[in-house]
Amino acid sequence: MNKRIVILGGGESGTGAAILAKAKGFDVLLSDLSAIPPKYKDMLDARGILWEEEQHTESAILNADEVVKSPGIPDKAPVIKRLKEKGIPVISEIEFAGRYTRSKMICITGSNGKTTTTMLVYHILKQAGADVGLAGNVGNSLALQVAEDSHAVYVIELSSFQLDNMCDFKADIAILLNITPDHLDRYNYEMQNYTDSKFRIIQNQTNADAFIFWNDDPVIAREIAIRHPQATLYPFSAIHKPNIKGYTENNHLIIDTPDSRFEMEQSRLSLAGTHNLYNSLAAALAAKVTGVPDDVIRAALSDFTGVPHRLEKVARVRGTEYINDSKATNVNSCWYALESMQTKVVLILGGTDKGNDYTEIEALVKSKARALIFLGADNAKLHAFFDNSSIRTEDARSMPEAVAKASRLAEEGDTVLLSPCCASFDLFKNYEDRGEQFKQCVGNL
Repeated sequence: MNKRIVILGGGESGTGAAILAKAKGFDVLLSDLSAIPPKYKDMLDARGILWEEEQHTESAILNADEVVKSPGIPDKAPVIKRLKEKGIPVISEIEFAGRYTRSKMICITGSNGKTTTTMLVYHILKQAGADVGLAGNVGNSLALQVAEDSHAVYVIELSSFQLDNMCDFKADIAILLNITPDHLDRYNYEMQNYTDSKFRIIQNQTNADAFIFWNDDPVIAREIAIRHPQATLYPFSAIHKPNIKGYTENNHLIIDTPDSRFEMEQSRLSLAGTHNLYNSLAAALAAKVTGVPDDVIRAALSDFTGVPHRLEKVARVRGTEYINDSKATNVNSCWYALESMQTKVVLILGGTDKGNDYTEIEALVKSKARALIFLGADNAKLHAFFDNSSIRTEDARSMPEAVAKASRLAEEGDTVLLSPCCASFDLFKNYEDRGEQFKQCVGNL
């Protein structure tokens, strides 16, 4: 009798896991409490995979030998609680896919910058002619690629949710960019729980593997002193210090690995801002460890075009610059965006609060913000924090209203910055929907 695998969640991750499970001969059911998008239904039907939507039939789920859970489903969901009560293993799609490939895995996580760094590493490897796949939070499902479009190397962006249900999976190169409060609502509002999740990226590594990390992050530094990672360490920092492998000196980006030294002028980097300097250092380290030639790294770092919804320049309208940073779904990400601004800012923020502490951006808001527009279904927490700052605040319940108010409040030479600090699910489908609506509204000005 075939082993029974149940997949929970019918999006990119779940559909890929179901296709891989079917290809490996398992008895497969995919179940989603919401409606499954038509494109994924078509993919499942084409391969003869049984699915259900808008329900979880417990009798069909609780007889599974193993369950693959999509990252968006929290552990407190009733069906997950029932599975745990019965002792049925629950794993992630990445964990499941990792069992069926021996490809090199370059894995990136962090509270901020992981999508940009993932895309940058992928861009460098593509430019080098590598057989490389893009997976995790970006690209196609890793499981789907392992099943039907395999590659020698995968570059994988991993959220804390994806890391939570990984046990035996191993990263050949692990990149940890930073750890700041995020998604605390999923971690019982305990920062250590979230930190533990992020550090799962180095589990199972040996000294043959590489661990690339930001040396100056206090949370990372504390945890490394406690955990003593087994991998070879490649710390990076903005400035040169003992044992630092990636840094800047005399306006040059420098990578020092045991085998060679890489240099390029900092002015040639395509991505601007301190946060993107760190992303570029991490990506360059990964490329050097992988063996990419120096001239390819230089060229790729110089012509990378960036990531949509991350400090994306939209338009200049009547002397005001409009920037879409909808991907800034936590406070630290907004801090980086504000830190990179060279003008006065009308800041649009708000959405689904995830346990945010706005103290981190308070000084930058006071020094750079001309006005704040709170775009959310419930802005009470934002008002409670910012109303005493003497900066003008306005509420908006839709993107057209927010952009119209921002346009009115901005002065010539200002920047209107959408950098919400929050998740998007109160008023939008996701951060992409929020960013696209912003761009459309700016286009209508």
